[in-house]
Amino acid sequence: MIIRCWGARGSIPVSGSDYLKYGGDTPCIEIRTKNDEIIIVDAGSGIRRLGNSLLDEKRYAYTMIFTHSHWDHIMGFPFFRPIYNRKTKINITDCPMAQGSLKKLLSNVMSPPHFPVKFEDIKADIKYHDACWESVLIDTVTVTSIPLSHPNLGLGYRFEEDGRSFVFLTDNELTYTHPGGMQYEQYRAFSAGADFLIHDSEYTEKEYRHTKSWGHSVYTDALKLALEAGAARFGLYHHNQDRSDKGLDEMVDDCRRIIASEKSDLECFAVTQDFELIL
Repeated sequence: MIIRCWGARGSIPVSGSDYLKYGGDTPCIEIRTKNDEIIIVDAGSGIRRLGNSLLDEKRYAYTMIFTHSHWDHIMGFPFFRPIYNRKTKINITDCPMAQGSLKKLLSNVMSPPHFPVKFEDIKADIKYHDACWESVLIDTVTVTSIPLSHPNLGLGYRFEEDGRSFVFLTDNELTYTHPGGMQYEQYRAFSAGADFLIHDSEYTEKEYRHTKSWGHSVYTDALKLALEAGAARFGLYHHNQDRSDKGLDEMVDDCRRIIASEKSDLECFAVTQDFELIL
């Protein structure tokens, strides 16, 4: 299983000299199975670069899944060039959230006056498959979902292939339970023994005093989850739009200090938008 990140920023894309190391694109993850089948998670602004790369590779078949439908996770869909190619075939695993089906939500993104190209003008063959709160097999990867603790609902995912596991929990508030969300202990059990855990780590403790209930976690709470779940690697994710490279480096340094004090072997880093890991 190959895991690639094309966007790790939260809320809104950013650019400038303060964001060169970790990048400014919003969430998009690519997973390649051992058979080189393609799974795409979320369609933030990072999916634009992914789409260009896939066309350069002459790859036209993908499965897409979404954590939820907030703007930063779907805003890149109209700029995903493969959807305008007749060769493209996309299977979208759909779990209708509070706002309705993904087909409806994605079409709304491209409806007037938001975008000049109509959803009906898409050339790709897109099929939607209902799959809520259950495990599904995508090629050789078993995908299991868990409800996120986030406004308007959402799903986190565990990807397993040949005994290796990747857990992706973005936009998840560990110390506040939103309607439909789970308790901390359930996220710990869901993440148990993960070879790689990516978790929302947007806030510092000081920031969280003003942002509690907004649907995101303090980075030290996400680190605690990784340590207690026995994960091998932990990636901070959904970087705050105002967090500079220096600020993220300081978060990572603090995490590594805590890990050392716990005498743990946990590997910790902040995910960049050009990150790749082979499990």
